[in-house]
Amino acid sequence: MKASDLFVQCLETEGIDYIFGVPGEENADFMLSLEKSNKIKFILCRHEQGAAFMAEIYGRLTGHTAGCLGTLGPGATNLITGVADSNMDRAPMLVLTGQGSTERLHKESHQIMDVVHMFEPVTKWATTVLHENNIPEIVRKAVRLARTEKPGAVLIELPEDIASKDTSATPLNPQRFRRPVPDDKIVDAAFDILKNAKRPLILAGNGCIRKRASKQLREFCEKTGVGVISTFMAKGCVDMDADYCLYTIGLQAKDVVACAMDAADVVLALGYDMVEYHPNLWNAQGNKHIIHADFLPAEIDEDYHPETEIVGDLAHTLWMLNQRVDTNGGLSFDLSQQAATRREMSAELEIYKDDDTSGVIKPQKVLWDVRQLMGREDVLLSDVGAHKMWIARHYQCHEPNTCLIPNGFCSMGSALPGAIAADIVLPQRRIIAICGDAGFLMNVQEMETARRLNSNIVAMVWEDKEYGLIAWKQQTQFGTHTDLSFNNPDWLKLADSFGWSGHFVNNSKDLASTLEQAFKEPGPSLVVVPIDYRENMKLTERLGDIACPI
Repeated sequence: MKASDLFVQCLETEGIDYIFGVPGEENADFMLSLEKSNKIKFILCRHEQGAAFMAEIYGRLTGHTAGCLGTLGPGATNLITGVADSNMDRAPMLVLTGQGSTERLHKESHQIMDVVHMFEPVTKWATTVLHENNIPEIVRKAVRLARTEKPGAVLIELPEDIASKDTSATPLNPQRFRRPVPDDKIVDAAFDILKNAKRPLILAGNGCIRKRASKQLREFCEKTGVGVISTFMAKGCVDMDADYCLYTIGLQAKDVVACAMDAADVVLALGYDMVEYHPNLWNAQGNKHIIHADFLPAEIDEDYHPETEIVGDLAHTLWMLNQRVDTNGGLSFDLSQQAATRREMSAELEIYKDDDTSGVIKPQKVLWDVRQLMGREDVLLSDVGAHKMWIARHYQCHEPNTCLIPNGFCSMGSALPGAIAADIVLPQRRIIAICGDAGFLMNVQEMETARRLNSNIVAMVWEDKEYGLIAWKQQTQFGTHTDLSFNNPDWLKLADSFGWSGHFVNNSKDLASTLEQAFKEPGPSLVVVPIDYRENMKLTERLGDIACPI
């Protein structure tokens, strides 16, 4: 068979269901082979970056690998931001790029650039197919690496002359393996530390949203009462209604939930990635006993130097701890600070829930209404901007993977294409993307993709006509900010031109009903909200004066 046919057969054998992308001349053999597949669906996108974000969200929601595809040169460079986002947010992804003939890779030639070396810093592995018979091994290795903890992106470059060659090789069947589990002795040591702690606390990171890990974590908390603070990407690892849910941490200023962290003598860090929330912000004094439990050993950092490390499958680690709790007959701790923290933060979430304003609407009110309209398993995707900080603080979750925030690489422009992928994965759920007016326009072209696919999504834009998060940070640090303002299109005309339903909400009392209408409309809907970002500096000023409840 032709090498490109073999490549597609290898992807089918791996269980790849979707490839998102923009093809070019150098992908022609591969695309013709892909068109014959009755197992893999190709989603044509309007920009390679949008394709990469779609593949990322598919990976975050399913734990399985999707492909994103671009051609050589500019097609590959357009992919790289979304690929970096996926890799740093720990989502499995297969990146597929075309390349010119191997006969001209060594010299100056049209559109030729070293794609593999460009992608090496933002992938777990990047390689070129240099011989058609190597395709089965390369695809098998790529998918295994992409899925192996911690998941990430892997690049395969297929030169056009290799794609067209004949080969007699056949696909390799995937062989799954069980992740290693911790040694009993280290789990015993960690349990002894927990048993003797006075005010232990769990800091839950990205690893805790894996389904089995979340289940075992909830069992541990039910047995012990120990509170859980989650990072942005760990939202929903425990139910927001549980007494032991202490909400989310990650703002640069001290927030209410940091009071529970301050009071803790032992921190059980589960699936924690310091890329989200640097330990200098919560362990600057180095006075906490840290138990690191994760799929991999701890990253080296002077503020995160765990005395105890439990390395292995996280769900199994928690199961082993649960066994020891049962054998021990339960544990007893002073949880008064955690209870007070939850009480105070719960009150924070209700601020302005009944706010009645016109002209601009407060972020707290918007997120209260959104939460009321979203079911337990509906999915909110946050773009990056000032709204991300409000979502992280005020939008809490019942289940894992129901609030997707890019918080590793933090790329703007991810939420709209991500919502399209979320609708493909979860067509029966409500899907909302919340974006700033800057981030939304960075991949606005995917509005056409959403319309073509008839995606049942709502894209909400918070309009402030400036780069609001940068303004907020500059204002906080310098007392002023540079000119970050811009103009926007007529949103309703924009929606209409792409065949979307469109809404502009001026009054806070109309927000809930308008959102409900948007969710019920067939196909994609745009809801624009003029946002009251005067609340940004008000929050900063309040956080600076926070006194911890007792």
